[in-house]
Amino acid sequence: MSGVGVLFTCAGQRVDIVSSFRRAGARTVAVDVNPLAPALYHADEHAFAPRIDDPGYIAALAALVAEHDVALIVPLTDLDHGVLSRARDELGALVLLPSSELVDALADKWLAHQLFVERGIGSPATWLPGDVPADVEFPVLVKAREGFGSRNIFRCADRRELDFFLEYTTVDSMVQACCRGEEFSIDVFCDLDGRCLNAVPRTMIESKGGESIKGMTIRDPDLIEVGRHVSESLGIVGPANIQCFREPDGTHRITDINPRFGGGFPLPTAAGSRYPELALALAAGERPEPRLGDFRAGLYMTRFFSELVLSAGESGTLEPFAEELPEPVAEP
Repeated sequence: MSGVGVLFTCAGQRVDIVSSFRRAGARTVAVDVNPLAPALYHADEHAFAPRIDDPGYIAALAALVAEHDVALIVPLTDLDHGVLSRARDELGALVLLPSSELVDALADKWLAHQLFVERGIGSPATWLPGDVPADVEFPVLVKAREGFGSRNIFRCADRRELDFFLEYTTVDSMVQACCRGEEFSIDVFCDLDGRCLNAVPRTMIESKGGESIKGMTIRDPDLIEVGRHVSESLGIVGPANIQCFREPDGTHRITDINPRFGGGFPLPTAAGSRYPELALALAAGERPEPRLGDFRAGLYMTRFFSELVLSAGESGTLEPFAEELPEPVAEP
């Protein structure tokens, strides 16, 4: 089978990403510790990996890289970003992540805030618990410094609630001013030199568990420029999802950056971002030119549950049993 070999780590439920790379011509290999991870069965090949905290994790991935002639490694969750970014020289393939220093900073929301301020990137006022000013304006958020999926975030309307949630939370946290404007996500993709090749803004119509399930692409020059400026100022490599608010005074405040394909990946893909094709071009040694603003605006995404039925094969492995496509949408 021809095509660039791509290894997806922590494949989980990201069927959308694995399938998009297959459609772009990649040979796909998906790995996960969980044999019930559905994305495994949508790749050309799949394998089971140790836990990311296992000392043998990197060696297991390197063996798969050699076995399947992999040229590109794409992590699909935040879980192994740190270990992959520090072990890229041991893996034998291009790891689609920025520097380990940037990965570490973006994984800790307090360090990320400090980095944003240092690089001149707008960020909501943020304090460590012991440094919250006496006259802080409410509401504020108590937010976990590390984590994902909007877990351990508490909105506080007054000092009493702030004191309560700082005592209640069981994780290392910070306090952040609430933004008052509209929230947007910007899906960007940068080359190996940190040039932003495209930035696709979308609205956040509805989210669940920190993941967008309804949204719309918009051609907003200011947000496209925010995506370019932020990603190039930080040195993003590969994909990133930038979450920001447009405040009533027209300024933009960055609240979070995930250096991976975002949960709303199907929307910029449908809009023509061609991010899988760009990733494959980088793995092939090419240097694509930026195409900022080259996407289709006005596309809506609305997500739904799907499923994969598996059965035990003769050797005890799981194999797809039946997979039916959803019924076509009825003609109006």
